[in-house]
Amino acid sequence: MLRPSTHAALALLLAAVWSTLALGILHAAGPVWSLSPPATCLGSHCFCELPRTGQLLLQPANTVSSLGFVIVGAWIMLDAVNAGGRALGVASTLLMGLCAIVIGVGSVLLHATLTLWGQFADVVGMYLLGSFLITWALRRVLGCSDAVAAVVYVALAGLCILLLWIAPETRRWLFAVVLVTAIALEWWLARPRRPGVVPPLFLAGLLANTVAFALWILDQTRIVCAADSWWQGHAAWHLLGAVAVACSFAYFRGEVTRPA
Repeated sequence: MLRPSTHAALALLLAAVWSTLALGILHAAGPVWSLSPPATCLGSHCFCELPRTGQLLLQPANTVSSLGFVIVGAWIMLDAVNAGGRALGVASTLLMGLCAIVIGVGSVLLHATLTLWGQFADVVGMYLLGSFLITWALRRVLGCSDAVAAVVYVALAGLCILLLWIAPETRRWLFAVVLVTAIALEWWLARPRRPGVVPPLFLAGLLANTVAFALWILDQTRIVCAADSWWQGHAAWHLLGAVAVACSFAYFRGEVTRPA
């Protein structure tokens, strides 16, 4: 079992490795992002932050804040060594952590480039995590095997990614549907069947997501906007989203394989 200080240090080290990988991708592909097809969000100005044309990171605040997901994802993955006796076993812990890392790296690629391929990478991670949350709830409610759950996860995530590929303009409402479905399934159906969980942790994650969404709206609509500042509502959305993922994991890791 990792000591908390060791766990935190290794998580930061792993996050640094993933962040370096993302930076390497950007250096290899940029910085002339205008040569790539633009993100569809450019039709509605892609949030408040003013793009720094000609720079490697077009939206530096939104890019750097995305690393919150990478740090949380690394922390989750490393916690797999402590998964003995938990319902959320090693494989599921690793998958949930990887999903968070993919969200962070994808968000880096979107906000650094504002390209269509960056947007695709950004949304893929959200679909992967949302599909995991739905599948993990259904597995508990239906009592299905790991193999069946794996098939459900691949099918659900694959369908979402396919829709993202052929109809990228549907990405926001589809993610909202996935997230709301996951929350509803977990709270009303799966939660009563999970011995050992602490429901306030789930609610804390829900609160973080709610505040994050409010800030997302204020930023997207430019009701609150300082375009050339490092203080960005969308950056806060990223950090609160990472907090929500951490709270969800803390909630899931409390479930034991049998009642105490």
